[in-house]
Amino acid sequence: MEYTYQYSWILPFLPLPVPMLIGMGLLLFPTATKNLRRIWAFPSIFLLSLVMILSIYLSIHQINRSSIYQYVWAWTINNDFSLEFGHLIDPLTSIMLILITTVGIMVLFYSDNYMSHDQGYLRFFAYMSFFNTSMLGLVTSSNLIQIYIFWELVGMCSYLLIGFWFTRPIAATACQKAFVTNRVGDFGLLLGILGLYWITGSFEFRDLVEILNNLIYNNEVNLLVLTLCSFLLFAGAVAKSAQFPLHVWLPDAMEGPTPISALIHAATMVAAGIFLVARLLPLFLIIPYIMNFISLIGIITVLLGATLALAQKDIKRGLAYSTMSQLGYMMLALGMGSYRAALFHLITHAYSKALLFLGSGSVIHSMEVIVGYSPDKSQNMVLMGGFKKYVPLTKIAFLVGTLSLCGVPPLACFWSKDEILNDSWLYSPSFAIIACCTAGFTAFYMFRIYLLTFEGHLNVNFQNYSGQKNSSFYSISLWGKEVLKKKNFRLLTMNNNERTSFFWNKTYYEIDSNGKRPFITIPHFGPQKTFSYPHESDDTMLFSMFVLGLFTLLIGVVGIPFNQEGAALDILSKLLTPSINLLHPDSNDSFDWYEFVTNASFSVSIAFLGIFIASVLYKPLYSSLKHWNLLNLFVKRGPNRILWDKIIYVIYDWSYNRGYIDAFYTISLIQGIRGLAELTHFFDRRIIDGIINGFGITGFFFGEGTKYVGVGRISSYLLLYFVFVLIFVLIFYFFKP
Repeated sequence: MEYTYQYSWILPFLPLPVPMLIGMGLLLFPTATKNLRRIWAFPSIFLLSLVMILSIYLSIHQINRSSIYQYVWAWTINNDFSLEFGHLIDPLTSIMLILITTVGIMVLFYSDNYMSHDQGYLRFFAYMSFFNTSMLGLVTSSNLIQIYIFWELVGMCSYLLIGFWFTRPIAATACQKAFVTNRVGDFGLLLGILGLYWITGSFEFRDLVEILNNLIYNNEVNLLVLTLCSFLLFAGAVAKSAQFPLHVWLPDAMEGPTPISALIHAATMVAAGIFLVARLLPLFLIIPYIMNFISLIGIITVLLGATLALAQKDIKRGLAYSTMSQLGYMMLALGMGSYRAALFHLITHAYSKALLFLGSGSVIHSMEVIVGYSPDKSQNMVLMGGFKKYVPLTKIAFLVGTLSLCGVPPLACFWSKDEILNDSWLYSPSFAIIACCTAGFTAFYMFRIYLLTFEGHLNVNFQNYSGQKNSSFYSISLWGKEVLKKKNFRLLTMNNNERTSFFWNKTYYEIDSNGKRPFITIPHFGPQKTFSYPHESDDTMLFSMFVLGLFTLLIGVVGIPFNQEGAALDILSKLLTPSINLLHPDSNDSFDWYEFVTNASFSVSIAFLGIFIASVLYKPLYSSLKHWNLLNLFVKRGPNRILWDKIIYVIYDWSYNRGYIDAFYTISLIQGIRGLAELTHFFDRRIIDGIINGFGITGFFFGEGTKYVGVGRISSYLLLYFVFVLIFVLIFYFFKP
């Protein structure tokens, strides 16, 4: 086993050959590589599966022996400086390795079909494999400088993936916004790392806590400087995990392909900030005020993310703000010292949110054929509704993920979120009240998303889509929104004028002229299959959702306590023993099921209240009262109704406009910096350049004036000479000391 640990450094680099070979193939054999592009999904999935198997093997050994292994080697050595690289295998690393690989494999399976018609298919899988390599390298790093290297690689990959369709201006703007916002946090992280090295002389996690404890005990360190360095370290996590106030990049990151949204929001980029805080938690525990600050940022993000998700129309943006809120729960738990609860929620949320994003991608996949690739239409929940008739399996998967995130037992997020809510009562009653109210908001907006998408009737009007012969079919491609070319597009009209058809990229589409749903016939090896849009996703996409659905149903088992001789034992506790847990320092305490059921009943009641309110507001009471709902029965017309409408309007306006935070940044930062730049430009051109130009003009006029004095006559020169002598004599006479 020691031999296996020693060579586990190769785990992050196993997916790396895929982007390297794709790049070489496109450079040396571009035609063959593009013609065989679909085969690149296999090595991507195979290599990541190999990493997953080895990660599970290491985790089993961690559970059985509770050992920590670190292997380092010197990279740079001189008299005053030594930089070591290596890998660290401990319970936190084991959890992250399994999480990244399992979610990553399912996303790659899903992407093979989802991106099959995209011209950037090869580029997509190259980016994805390099993204996985960067994230695996980050979680296995043994020191801060190594983490920072992979941290930046993760940021670079996210920039490339968010701006995957870079010719679309909105996607280009989104990836730039994510990049710039994360640079703020990354600059703080770099300053914190350098400051901590200046204080301790080490980058290694194993040395930092011991050195700082000795320095603080001997009063050899300035606590103000140390606290500032810890705040700067935390700034990196704030940006990467989309915590307030650096959360503004996350909803705009939805401009990338939906599989990217699933990967970024589940187990990779946004989880990196939670991982960093968990890794540095022993350091933060000995620094004054930082733990309180972490919990404060967490609870603000919990509430802000939930309120901003209440009125979003874009299905992916709604899920993005949900991710922001759930990450706030994890940060709150870490700030409270509830290490186990934070990691437990990281696990359960990752599978639930990946399932929700892949489910939304299945719906968007159908909407794109109906309304064309326009995020304003294909991702707009107002235009959806009634999808349960056409995508029943996707509907079930999405409902499972929704109920899990709402906190309904026995699904995954119920166990982890309930543990955080219980621990918050021990830490701060005010934080607990906010966290519990937010749990109700979560149930409300998640069930709202489900109802708007799958219940009711399909709200898309197909008349404009099917009735115009010159209408364009928009494809998802490297070049963004693309109008069909003549060689790929052929419009046919049947003799009976009942059906209009066209060809696009060897795919035969048929559209009913009566404004019904479009029909599509896809040629393949074997009998032709004709089906209608919207229709259920391909089997590979459904397989990914099925596996993630199983995880969502069963992964809570790893944290469910089972009593054995009065001790609380579960897989997660055994893996994290010994763990950092201020609220529950003794992992062998007996588990009180009565207290658990009491607390769970309260949290589940809040969840069902949120679901009930969403059902009241977004689903008709009876078919005969389709224009009424229960709200009309409880709130009568009159002053009360006017007041209620005003409250609803304020909440809706706050949520839909993102809490005006983006507008504030636009005015204060973007416009402010532009105004400062214009003022600086004016000062430089008019004042600085004006002074220099003034001297030049003065010299010019002086030269022009004096050139007329030199007329070449000696008498004139003598006269001028005597005039100046007379002036100097008079000055000397009247002003002599």
